Amino acid sequence: MEPFMRKSFSERETSPGIEGLNLSSFDHSMAQDTEIREFRIFVATWNVGGKTPNNALNLEDFLLVEGSADLYVCGFQEIVPLSAGNILVVEDNEPAAKWLALISQALNKPHETLYSTLDSGPANYSSFLKEPKPAGSLHFFQKPSLKILSRTFRADSRILKTCNCPVGNSPVLERRRTRKLSNSQSKLEDRSFLLGPDTTVDDLLSFPDVPPPPWDPSQMSYRLLASKQMVGIFLSIWARKDLVPHIAHLRISSVGRGIMGRLGNKGCISISMSLHQTSFCFVCSHLASGEKEGDELKRNADVLEILKSTQFSKICKNPDSRGPERIIDHDRIIWLGDLNYRVSLSYENTLFLLEDNDWDTLLEKDQLNIEREAGRVFTGFKEGRILFAPTYKYSENSDSYAGETVKSKRKRRTPAWCDRILWRGNGIEQLSYIRGESRFSDHRPVCAVFAAEVEVRSRSKNRYRNGYSYTVARLEYDECIPQRHSFYDF
Repeated sequence: MEPFMRKSFSERETSPGIEGLNLSSFDHSMAQDTEIREFRIFVATWNVGGKTPNNALNLEDFLLVEGSADLYVCGFQEIVPLSAGNILVVEDNEPAAKWLALISQALNKPHETLYSTLDSGPANYSSFLKEPKPAGSLHFFQKPSLKILSRTFRADSRILKTCNCPVGNSPVLERRRTRKLSNSQSKLEDRSFLLGPDTTVDDLLSFPDVPPPPWDPSQMSYRLLASKQMVGIFLSIWARKDLVPHIAHLRISSVGRGIMGRLGNKGCISISMSLHQTSFCFVCSHLASGEKEGDELKRNADVLEILKSTQFSKICKNPDSRGPERIIDHDRIIWLGDLNYRVSLSYENTLFLLEDNDWDTLLEKDQLNIEREAGRVFTGFKEGRILFAPTYKYSENSDSYAGETVKSKRKRRTPAWCDRILWRGNGIEQLSYIRGESRFSDHRPVCAVFAAEVEVRSRSKNRYRNGYSYTVARLEYDECIPQRHSFYDF
């Protein structure tokens, strides 16, 4: 599959291109040494209210609502109930494993040549292997292990690069770089295991909690790049298989902002990576809750602390590297999650405006919009125009907001757009910003599709490239709003 190819943003503008800008001769040589390609990125966020998915939940219509993408970024909040046991004692990773399985089932469904690697299994598996079954009914829904299952889906560490920065033409330097990076690679968590074509059922049975894979890993169109759980927050990133060799500098950082300002019932997971020569950072967060006056300041503080405390490890061995170590240093940033900002209106006034579908008036009272416009949070970030109803809070298995069915004012919640996706950086354009209509939880899922420019090094003149990333001069965009919108069911 070819990457999503369109005219670059500079080509779509009538202003002068790179040649018309004031660049030094070295800058010109660097600009000529790279080409700009566009890739499509699908981003989704969903607070699932502590509920574990069942085998009837189909994510295919949700993930493929706007067609296929090159990268899939799937963020969840409250995948486990935020109980004292989950927060303070042992993290339950069984729901995370089920979400991984459902995502892989949706993305790789066209290539499910089921059980092709397990044809010679033992007798107790024979009837199971003969009849293809939907992945939702497979054994990983009995007692899945996130660690083992994620290894099954994950891209081969021999292909996924730790670093793709050139370090010069010296063979000695290249050998030293390879040796050091191989040592660094061995330290990356959960990267060493991959089910290969020679894997047998007997091998799998030596691990009591390993489910039999329902597909040949070599036939998967999308591979898992990274996944991370922190109590109820869960983030995973998937890429087209042919893009995996061009992805590097993959690092994960998490910041707890929950109880005592430290624990992981609130906070964020951030994943940093580079695609070709462009750096990306994806941040999935669950910010402070509450709809009392002043609670928005707690959420602002969470964002500021996340930006301050997130630190990515140095895994690039190039001494001249400018590899980003903080969120704000990346070329492209996408921030998703249950940001928990509410509407600064009474429940009665909010409901009155909702009955008239007057979302524009409601959005004028949206705390996130107010705080961003005042420069108190998410400076430099953009958000597409919201053309969908508030995503929180719904009654169980219903299209009615909780306040419409709950008599107790204490349990009533004012409808709000808690679930949001924002971005920062040049060379990124939002194509859609929509919500799903699943009744699975008290939140509706939200997704966005982006077209992102990526610098690809030319094969002819890579002697000039001695750094992590060189950003070609581009035009600034004051606004980046969706070009189309749609509603869908799944």
